[in-house]
Amino acid sequence: MNPMQNDFHLSEFPLSSKYNPEWIKASVSGGANPLWLAEWLSQKMELRPGMRVLDLGCGRAMSSIFLNREFGVQVWAVDLLFSVSENYKRICDAGVEHSVFPIHADARNLPFASGFFDAIISIDSFFYYGTDDLYLSSLARFLKPGGQIGIAGAGLMQEINGSVPQHLQQWWTPDLWCLHSAPWWERHWQRTGMIDVQIADTLEEGWRYWLKWHEIVAPDNAVEMEALRADQGQCLGYVRVIGRKREIIVSEEPMLSIPTEYLKKPLLTS
Repeated sequence: MNPMQNDFHLSEFPLSSKYNPEWIKASVSGGANPLWLAEWLSQKMELRPGMRVLDLGCGRAMSSIFLNREFGVQVWAVDLLFSVSENYKRICDAGVEHSVFPIHADARNLPFASGFFDAIISIDSFFYYGTDDLYLSSLARFLKPGGQIGIAGAGLMQEINGSVPQHLQQWWTPDLWCLHSAPWWERHWQRTGMIDVQIADTLEEGWRYWLKWHEIVAPDNAVEMEALRADQGQCLGYVRVIGRKREIIVSEEPMLSIPTEYLKKPLLTS
């Protein structure tokens, strides 16, 4: 048996356990196992065959392939940093090229029509762009009324007020202030008036899955792993938030330019 087999095959994630450990390791794109998080998210989302799903910040498209194979949804696999051509090869090798479509795009400038998607998901990437007060309202435009949006990824068990705890200081960098707790995300989404939050919770013993993933795919990342071991889930773990777009919401098209007419006037007073 492959030595990685037992590490990736967990009873808590039976769907993810079907996937070849070598394929998973060859498709690594970040600090979390996208299959585990996509499966956790899918347990509370309504994914049905034929649905159009946006996988935002998909990395190397593992989650996109997983969602199509397990639920029969069509997936638009969007990422800014990873090669869309490499993702297409991975998608073709998985035999899902007719249902998973790789797109190179910025999360803040998406090339889709209003109401195009039945569901939007984001695996371990939403905190990079979704903390903006205006972002969710902009993103929700692409979601049908009644459609669901779900995110899962690294987060905090409670907000850090004041200094970073001593046991995290060696690992902590300024960009990590984008990490937030489930209650923070619930407030952040609810106040837009566009999304009714259905679930905002944390994965039980999530820090252990976070640590296990790094032990397998990034064993040299000693600083982060030591922070996780020292923390023991006190501050760090995985957060999940799922909401539904309100039926009465009508999303307006964005203003892409401001129409103006130039009127020539004297530059200086006479």
